[in-house]
Amino acid sequence: MPLKESFRAELTRIAGADGVIDTAAGLSVYECDGYTLERARPEIVLLPRTTAEVAMLVQACVRARVPFVPRGAGTGVSGGCLPADIPVMIATTRMRAIRRIDFANREIEVEAGVVNLAVTRAAASADLHYAPDPSSQAACSIGGNIAENSGGPHTLKYGVTVNHLLGVELVAPDGEVLRLDRSAGSPGYDLAGLVCGSEGTFGIVTAATLRLTPNPEAVLTLLAVFPSVLSASRAVSSIIAAGIVPAALEMMDALVIEAVEQAYHFGFPADAGAALIVELDGLAVSLDDLSERIKRCCREAGASDVRRAATSAERELLWKSRKRAFGAMGRLTKAYCTQDGVVPRSRLPEIVAIIDECAARHHLRIANLMHAGDGNIHPLILYDDDDAEEIRHAIEAGNEILSACVRLGGSLSGEHGIGVEKIGLLAEAFSGDEIEAMVDVKSAFNTEGLCNPHKIFPTDRHCVEVVRPRPRGGG
Repeated sequence: MPLKESFRAELTRIAGADGVIDTAAGLSVYECDGYTLERARPEIVLLPRTTAEVAMLVQACVRARVPFVPRGAGTGVSGGCLPADIPVMIATTRMRAIRRIDFANREIEVEAGVVNLAVTRAAASADLHYAPDPSSQAACSIGGNIAENSGGPHTLKYGVTVNHLLGVELVAPDGEVLRLDRSAGSPGYDLAGLVCGSEGTFGIVTAATLRLTPNPEAVLTLLAVFPSVLSASRAVSSIIAAGIVPAALEMMDALVIEAVEQAYHFGFPADAGAALIVELDGLAVSLDDLSERIKRCCREAGASDVRRAATSAERELLWKSRKRAFGAMGRLTKAYCTQDGVVPRSRLPEIVAIIDECAARHHLRIANLMHAGDGNIHPLILYDDDDAEEIRHAIEAGNEILSACVRLGGSLSGEHGIGVEKIGLLAEAFSGDEIEAMVDVKSAFNTEGLCNPHKIFPTDRHCVEVVRPRPRGGG
């Protein structure tokens, strides 16, 4: 049933005429969670500027018994902000104020719409940075990072979003504004930590206090080239088994290397089967020895070449190739989708073999891009989006790979959440009692079920049409 005009008028009064999107063209921008497999369009998108406005909008929805969905920058992959049977979307993209910076205590308070990379830039003058660094860090927002507990290449050493979260300001599903502190010495339950990763089902994060991290004294970046993903996977296991924890340990296979070389011309060997980017940071005196140990691990695993980025410009280009790899894939295919699973590091060779078998069985090309150091895989499934049969195979292949991750002792997601796309797989990862317990926790926050319904849990989903995998991905 369409929204009542009187209700629309109330929302417009709160958000302002310039804070409302309700045209077909405007709404089309909001029908996907970045690269989600599924699509749905809200009836209205609201762009509040303040926490007070968010609270009033939520209160209006509660009074009218209208479901609403929070949205950040929309760079997710699993459909956490998809407006599935949800007419009202509340986006925090205009809430971009940096409220407070405390360099002495290494913390910063920002609104939810502040872009991830902007936090590091704001702290740069004090030789500090914000450690969680998703590949979409130039676009993704802090509110969305908290909703998904986002990771990134350097979280191998430094941890994911929750490890750098000191507190949140949350508009609860009834419109009450809560300030949840988790700084050192805070008594009671860690509610802010619980909100992190709740995929917008506990309320709308409007601001957060984040921990800032000192820049390392020195950084050393290695590129190791291998004949195959299998040999590169063995090198990853060997590095970690040696007791070395790099700042980042990333893997790209031959298809990804082909795409990024066409796009950025780093100089990857044309015959490379896989490449590892290994970054070390810390005291300068310690890095050369660690570098030699890593080189030895790589050569023993079969690396044909291991070299160090000679200049800061070369290091930046290498990381540009990695972080923009998803966009570069468009040079090889009309469309692709990505998945986000996790396996124990020691089982990377097994999941790689399963992905290869899956690609052969479905007659698809599947590229591999991994946060290999923590076992977080991002298989990119290439397909023709004009071919309905290939679309079906792409969806089936993605589900089969995620199921295999669970069987190998891993999980359905490392950083992108369950959203709507993985609901059907949740029962493979959790027992009925475990799912029921999680639903109970969600209900404690979201008693009326109006805030981002039909997400995460199999018993809490309405039908959403699967149109096709989206042509891009992120991780």
